[in-house]
Amino acid sequence: MNSQSPKLGPLGKQPVAEARDDASDAPRGFDDTQIWVFDLDNTLYPAECNLFAQVDQRMGSFIAKQLGIPFAQARHLQKAYYRQFGTTLSGLMQVHKLSPEPFLHYVHDIDLSCVPELPELKAAIGKLPGRKLIFTNGSRRHAERVAEKLGVLDEFEDICSIETCDFVPKPEAEAFDRMVKRHGVLPENAAMFEDMPHNLEAPHVLGMTTVLVHSDYYDHPVQSKIKSWSQPPEHVHHMTDDLIAFLKTIKLT
Repeated sequence: MNSQSPKLGPLGKQPVAEARDDASDAPRGFDDTQIWVFDLDNTLYPAECNLFAQVDQRMGSFIAKQLGIPFAQARHLQKAYYRQFGTTLSGLMQVHKLSPEPFLHYVHDIDLSCVPELPELKAAIGKLPGRKLIFTNGSRRHAERVAEKLGVLDEFEDICSIETCDFVPKPEAEAFDRMVKRHGVLPENAAMFEDMPHNLEAPHVLGMTTVLVHSDYYDHPVQSKIKSWSQPPEHVHHMTDDLIAFLKTIKLT
């Protein structure tokens, strides 16, 4: 591992390698990385944009209308399915046999005016060697719209969306298996950037280098646990609260 690789610890304050008890447990680096896989929401764009607030409201409205239930009950189901199945959509498909396409079209019909153009992010991603992919639980169209608004869409070879994975969502290991197979990703030569800690468990097992892009924004119980970490779990190799700065400091041989 390149000793100069960035290794940000809990909340970006402490080097991960120093936080671990055994030097042999030092996190994987980026010397062999030729495939860079980025989550979309709250990873490529700042969590402060809070796009999920719009998606969240529209999911509740969709469920209420489709199931003919009060909005408050729809919201309860929405959150329960999110926690139980990984995504609200997965719960709706498994429990209610709803078709996914109308759901995705409706919930991602949102205002992107809060998403900034980020030329520094474009430049940082552009300097990374090899292939770049977006891997999202959202729809392909949503990913295209957001990445285009950020100004980074043309930096990516392709998008692995929820449709690409036949609606199997992260954190399911099967979703990562499908992404790896369909895009020809060699895990030992790949890095995964994510804002959800449990979405890094499967790529860690596969052999990918993992990076947690965290913030003070929490929409899942697993995220709130980050604050209590004395050191990152073994599946989180690197942490940062500033993706652009992190990418700029990656040292490659």
